This record gives sequence, structure tokens and C-alpha cells, in this order.
Amino acid sequence: MGSPDAEYGRQLNGMGGGVSSLSKAVIVGPPTQAQRADGIDCVYTFVQVGIRDAVLDLSGNCGNLSSMVGVFALDEQLAVARTEHEVDGDHPDGPRRVKIRSLNTNTNKIIDTTFPTITDSRSGATVATLDLPETTIAGVEGKASQITLDFVNPAGARTGKLLPSGSPTDTIEVATPDGSTASLRASLVDATNPTVFVSEDDLRRAFQLPEDAAVDYSSDAVRTVMESVRMQGATRMGLDPAAQAQPKVAALSAPAASDTAADIVIRAFSMGVLHKAVPMTVGLCLGVASGVQGTLAADIVRETRERRGGLGGELVSMRHPGGTVEVGASVDGLGNVSSAKVVRTGRRLMQGEVWW
Repeated sequence: MGSPDAEYGRQLNGMGGGVSSLSKAVIVGPPTQAQRADGIDCVYTFVQVGIRDAVLDLSGNCGNLSSMVGVFALDEQLAVARTEHEVDGDHPDGPRRVKIRSLNTNTNKIIDTTFPTITDSRSGATVATLDLPETTIAGVEGKASQITLDFVNPAGARTGKLLPSGSPTDTIEVATPDGSTASLRASLVDATNPTVFVSEDDLRRAFQLPEDAAVDYSSDAVRTVMESVRMQGATRMGLDPAAQAQPKVAALSAPAASDTAADIVIRAFSMGVLHKAVPMTVGLCLGVASGVQGTLAADIVRETRERRGGLGGELVSMRHPGGTVEVGASVDGLGNVSSAKVVRTGRRLMQGEVWW
């Protein structure tokens, strides 16, 4: 990957891109005989690679990369596809959707991916077809095949509990740039990946900003406060505060009155830096949190929809710096989470050898 690059942080002597979202790896393999008997089609491990250091962090998972694990496993004949349904019943000879069930070793959780396939004319094998004009995602040019990513029973991915502190909302004290102390409300939620959510309104008050002022998330002062929140949240969740990859931390706010496309706004940090979009596991965690009474996310989504006269569907639409994304979660009245879903696209870019 080109790490460690302590002086420049650009990973030019490798395949990394100098930011956390481009410094990752996934190792995919076939299941054991016992795992296959339990319905597992493939097994994978996610690795977050340090940029300025040589640390390999295996404490969490990555949603965007998870969406391509099933495709890769099928194309490499590590897994056998199970038919779910045809893309279009009027065209029985066209692509058909299959489901690949994978086991993530980082979290010991099951993730299903469903995507369209065709039969390779030369080998006769079932392979993914990812260039159908089915859907778009924010930040990616053009349309592509829909990949549905479903995290099964995602709660407690690292801590074993949906709400590791036992409360939907906690209070965290942080030092502010003027030397005083400010109280921030925080929701500590562990679903797909553990995440600490804080209120942007509280951040604005902590920095003594006017109500309509923008928070500069790229400033050193805000980054320092967010890292302090993350580390304190980690301690309360029973996680190692020194491991930057877990938990994640994100600020939440209500969308502007003119923004009718979003239920909630999120600004997430990854490895101490503001993410240009949103880590998908954080987005899924937010989708779950939105269905848990008493969390910051649930309160913001409820207030946003009440302001619109109760309009809103099963999916939660979140705005991030790169656009919007919709996520869905199945949460019952007791707070039990059976599923968290999101639609992705993807394609295979290359294959070859990496020299080191």
C-alpha cells in the first residue's frame, strides 16, 4: 500500500491513495465445510492499513468493500450462487439476481449481497454483470447494476450490544479552544460498526458559534474535539481508544428547510479526517440508530418528518458531503435489529500482481 509514509502521507511508493478510504484491503476465501453447511458462501477479513505508520487494524469492517466481496467470490469460483429472483419476469433469458452470503471475520457477522448475473458464454460459469443501467449512487458517475447489501443481525458488531453504554444518549465533556469545558450529547451505537454520534448544535455551542453559523470540520480545533469525543466514546463502549479505526465518530444535524431530499445530515470522520462522503458502515449504523427511540438520530429524523407533515418512508435518507444515500433497517419495538440494508454499485477495475 506504500505505508509507512511518515513524512509525506501520500503512499506514492505503493497502491494507497493517501486517505483512509483508499488504504484498505480485503482477503477473501472459501468457507470451511462446517461453514458451508450453515449456508456461508465465502469468508473475508477487512484490513484498514495505516498511512503514516505500519499499523494493520482488523477491528472493524467496511461497507463499500463488503458490497464487492460476493461478486469477487463468485467470479473467482470461491462461492456458488444461489438464485433469488429474475431481474425482469418478462425477459426470462436476461440477467438473474443471485445472493452470496459472506461471513466477515472482523465482526463475526453475516452479510448478504444480491446482484445480477449472466452465464459466461465461454466457460459456462455464472458471473456478475455490473454494467446494467439500474441505479446511481452519490459521487459515482453514471448508472450501474444494483448491488443490495444486507447486514444480517448487525447489532453488537464489536461490543455485543446495540447500545454499549446502556443508554440511547450519553453526555460527554470536552475541552474547548478557550480552555473551558463543554457538554455534548452523544449516542453510542454499535451496528455494522460502532459509532459515536454527536449533535452539531452542541458543537456549535461548544465553539460559541451563532445558530446559523457553519462548523468548520476541517479545522484543527474541531478535529481535536471530535477525536476527544471518539476516544471517550470508545472507553464507554469498552473499546480501545487508541485504535483510530474503531469506533467511528460523526456529527448529526437536521437538514435545511429547503432540503426536501434528506431526513438527516451526517458528517463523519475516518482516521481523524472528515470523510468526503460517509463510510457505509457508519451510514448503516445511522440507519439503525434512526429506528431506536431516544437516540440523537431518531429525534432528528422524527422532528424533520413532523416538520414536513409526517412525510417519510421506511428508508432513511441522509445527506453527506458527497450527496445523499438511503438506508433501511428493521428494528422492532424492543430495539432488536434483524437487518440493515443499502444499495451500492461497483465493478472490477483490474487484476494482476503487486510487487513489494
